[in-house]
Formats: sequence, C-alpha cells, structure tokens
Amino acid sequence: MNTIDLSRGTDEAVFAAMEPREPGDFANHATPLIRNCWYACACASEIGRIPLARKLLGIEVVLFRTEAGAPVAMRNRCPHRSFPLARGKLVGDRLVCGYHGMEFGPDGICAHMPALTQAPSTATVQTFPVLDRGPLTWIWMGAPDLADEALIPDTSWLSDPAWGTVTGSFHIKSDYVAMHENLIDQTHFPFLHPGTVGTPEYARSKLSVSTENNQVVIRRELKDAPPPGVYGKPANIMHKRVDRASEARFVSPALHTAFASVRDPAPDPGQPSLYRYNITHVFTPETNNSIHYWWFNSRDYRPGDPDIDRFMFEAHSQAYREDVEALEWINEVVRSDGEAQFDLSFAPDKPGLMARRIMYRLSAREAR
Repeated sequence: MNTIDLSRGTDEAVFAAMEPREPGDFANHATPLIRNCWYACACASEIGRIPLARKLLGIEVVLFRTEAGAPVAMRNRCPHRSFPLARGKLVGDRLVCGYHGMEFGPDGICAHMPALTQAPSTATVQTFPVLDRGPLTWIWMGAPDLADEALIPDTSWLSDPAWGTVTGSFHIKSDYVAMHENLIDQTHFPFLHPGTVGTPEYARSKLSVSTENNQVVIRRELKDAPPPGVYGKPANIMHKRVDRASEARFVSPALHTAFASVRDPAPDPGQPSLYRYNITHVFTPETNNSIHYWWFNSRDYRPGDPDIDRFMFEAHSQAYREDVEALEWINEVVRSDGEAQFDLSFAPDKPGLMARRIMYRLSAREAR
C-alpha cells in the first residue's frame, strides 16, 4: 500500500510518484469502456415480467424475470431481423419476438420458430450473467469465464434493517471517468455544495490517499468543528462542535463508497455519541457519454423515521443534482470546444488521477 499525505507533499513530489504521466495514460471520456466488471443493470424492483430495455456499455440489453423470479439479461436484438426483443412478450419463461414469433429461453437458445417445423439450431441470443444483490441487480458483460460472483462488491448495508436508507437515480450526459473523479474529489464540496456537505474547515482538513488492490482510498479527519447541515440537522446537533472522519473509496469502475462518522463529545441524555453514514454511488456507462446512476444514503440511527428520510432524500438529491449539472456542463465544454486543452492538475487532484490511472490500466489490459 502506498500512502501519501497530500497536505505535506509538493506538486512535484506527488507527480513524481505518478509515473508515467502522459495525458493518454489516464482514462478519460474517450477511453474504451471497461467490460470485465460487475455493473448494476437496474434496481431489482425494476425487473419483472414485462421486458425492460436498457443500453449498457453501448449494448442494447433486455431484462426480465422467469416465473420463478430469477433475473435474465440478453441482447435486445433478435438474431433473425434485429427486432428489439423488449418489444415482444413473455410466454412462460420464453421471450417471444414480436416480429416473427421466434421464442427464446432464458439461456438465449431459440426453442421455437413458427415458420419452421424445427427451431433453427444456429439461432441464439447472447445472454449475460446477472444476479440480484439487495436492492440492485448486477450484470457481467465482459469475458464470460471471468464472471466470478465473489467479485460483486459488498453493499450489504443497503439491505440491513438496522440502517435507514434513502435512494434516488439520475440519467447523466457525462462519462463515468469524470463521475469517479468528481466523487473522489472532496475539495469541491464547499463550493459546489455549500449548503449541504461542504464546510470551509473540512476543505482544509488533513487528507491522506492510498491505493489498495486497484482501489483508491482517501481518509480525512476534522476535530472540534461545526457539523455539515446534511449530517447535523437530522441528528439535531447543529448547535454543537463535533469530530468528523470519513473514508471515500474508488471501489471499481461501477462503484464508489463513502463512510462518514460524526462524533458528539457531549451527547444530550438518551442521544448517541456517534452517528454513521454510508453513501453508495453505483453507476454504469450507457455509452462513453452517458451514465445510469443510482445513489443511496444510509444512516445507523432512527431507521424508518419519515422526517429524517424526507430531509436526507431532499438534501442528497440537491447535492447530487449539483454534481450532475457540473458534470454535464463540463462534458458540454469538452465536447463542443473547437480547441483542445490539457487540463492542469495539482496535488489535491491526486486521488482522482490515481483512479483514472487504474481505469486506464484496466481498459488497456482488456485491449491486449
């Protein structure tokens, strides 16, 4: 594990640890999408007995459930005349094409073609490994022999009744590389999110960054400071000074997590001294220029409290909407400006650059 204290490192020292540093060695909006990864294809509740069309990693996919409730994912394209299979219907566990009536089982093999006495043995639709985990359904669209279920990232707190969770989603016109860099860059909090997660003291607090098995981890602590509104208001501790700690992690091309805690050194009678929050960002490239994005905010106190749920949903929706707007504005400039620019980077940008470096390596490895 390599750890650097960014508050002490000079720009030169930071970048000296980042060799090589040519622009093309960091993933960006043009880098080929990483496929050997479990991505969320939908909320589990979205997939049912009505075929659901969704483009994932540039490929049209149809999602549905068998009568037993198992999720199925296959290309949304009939091998006969390219009719979108999501426009057909389910009969039992067979997906029936709405053009010529070809019937495909959950394994993608054609089981019946009305115009022939026997189903053509060459007619199959590509299927993808797909599994439910808590509120999400995950898909593997890379090399089939590498689809190890154990690689699905842990998000077990999302289905833990001890945690109260609110959730929302966005469809974003931006690239997933920029999204990862945004999430692991906490220096923008006080400026893009001044009313929710950011405080000036937090922006100046000590930050450390490390890499662990193709993951990037940043940790930050802040002692004796006002809480941010998004955490202090629901806990009713805005009038106090607290200690804060956070860990934000680039987990995989599909997931970013953040674990935050707020410690009240002098809790009121009957109130906890520690409040924990798990923030889960799940996103899947639709294309190189668009993302399916689901967010979850979980807390370890008063689960199910409707007032806290309402506040947390509204506050986090606002913060993530601000991120979405910023990323879409950046994307518009990058793609429409007629003169290319090499963006400058500084020491606090190191976590994002490390994540982009990992994504570049993963993409390059698949291209060999």
